[in-house]
Amino acid sequence: MSSTRRWSAAVAVLGVLCLTPSPAAQAAGCAKQSPAHRVALVELYTSEGCSSCPPADQWLGELSQRFSAEQLVALSLHVDYWDYIGWQDPFARPAFAERQRWLARLARSSTVYTPEVFTNMKELRAWHTPAHFAERIEKINRLPAAADIALQMRQAGDNAIDLEARFTLREGARVERAAEAFVIVYENQLRSDIRAGENSGVKLQHDRVVRFWSMALPLGSAGGSALWRQTLKIPADWQRKHLGVAAFVQDPQGGDVLQALAMPGCLQPTAATAARS
Repeated sequence: MSSTRRWSAAVAVLGVLCLTPSPAAQAAGCAKQSPAHRVALVELYTSEGCSSCPPADQWLGELSQRFSAEQLVALSLHVDYWDYIGWQDPFARPAFAERQRWLARLARSSTVYTPEVFTNMKELRAWHTPAHFAERIEKINRLPAAADIALQMRQAGDNAIDLEARFTLREGARVERAAEAFVIVYENQLRSDIRAGENSGVKLQHDRVVRFWSMALPLGSAGGSALWRQTLKIPADWQRKHLGVAAFVQDPQGGDVLQALAMPGCLQPTAATAARS
């Protein structure tokens, strides 16, 4: 399967709706629907082994203070190509470095680096200039959504969640090739004590770190739709209360995000968690 197919994207953003759990399931749930305008997808490629990355990590974590969820979806993707210098980033995945290289090829660039920022699959080198970044986000927000996304999360016992995402390409959406959708689980307030590499001795905090990225879901052409469902087991080292869900739809040939969406999680503490608190 090509990297294009694996990493196409679908995203949606809007207000969170709390769902009343059924008496039988006793499972907390939440849901969200994307807005009529286009939400920007911001991807930060970073690494705990990179000395210039901590300021970018902090910048990404502070975006929620400057922009609403209806303006952008921020994701932090840790790459593995810094691991060779002595510190293995626990959040890094080879697939994230693969997506970064694929985005660079779309931009006809032979170079990848960290920290590197993409907005709707376009590189943004001046991300650290507030006015320039805001201008890019506002330009994307002025576009009408080319896809609709609906997300839902429900608790499935103490160590799993049921995730559901519905994607629909809007009539008239211009897609050069079949669009694809993705569902993502991210985590906030992750902390690391770095003991080797360029950041040795530094304590780092990360937000919006991608923990799960689904396989691509094909949507076809305009008017196409798809339903994605999965029960995801929560590893013991994930902080349930800091999890969130995102999704996006992308045109892999045209190199554009048609819509994006994210919502904070709504998981209840487990009995073990409650006992520790």
